[in-house]
Amino acid sequence: MKKLILGMLLLSFYPFMAQDIKKEVPSKEIQIKTAVLPAPDENKDGAMVYGYDNSGELVVLRKGTNNLVCIGDNPNKDGINVACYSKKLEPFMARGRELSAQDLSGEEREKIRAKEVASGKLKMPKEPSMMYVYYGKSADYDVTTGELQNGKFRYVIYTPFATTESTGLPDKPHAPGMPWLMDPGTHRAHIMVGPFD
Repeated sequence: MKKLILGMLLLSFYPFMAQDIKKEVPSKEIQIKTAVLPAPDENKDGAMVYGYDNSGELVVLRKGTNNLVCIGDNPNKDGINVACYSKKLEPFMARGRELSAQDLSGEEREKIRAKEVASGKLKMPKEPSMMYVYYGKSADYDVTTGELQNGKFRYVIYTPFATTESTGLPDKPHAPGMPWLMDPGTHRAHIMVGPFD
């Protein structure tokens, strides 16, 4: 069961791991509008945004002025999945994207990042760092407006090396939407909140 939950979460965190489906690449403006959907309203306009060019490459669509980085939906994957996270997580996330581009498995990628964190080469934030995720079905997405109907939120708070003992959180949810600690004791320990049904 734990492996099943982990697999589902990895698919939702990393859109590039989902099933390949070729979709229309929305305009830059629509990609930005969609990418910032999970962010708090007051942070949307200043967030840095990554999106996709017509060749399918991830590129910077907008430089940011606040502490959030947002990743647009991958048009080559089924479903809509966007996320915004603290700039303090960008080295960790960027390294994950670099390693994924090398066709490494999730396990291989995490071993490399764990080694780099342990050596000090890859810096993780010392304080809790937030990630906002919003996702849904392609059929519910309007590519002309950037709006997603029936989308769901999930919140992730990265707390490197936190444990169930240090947080008081369980390592699996006992009810829909309750907070729980995933990957306790590791560099990628994080509190999961949601989805809520």
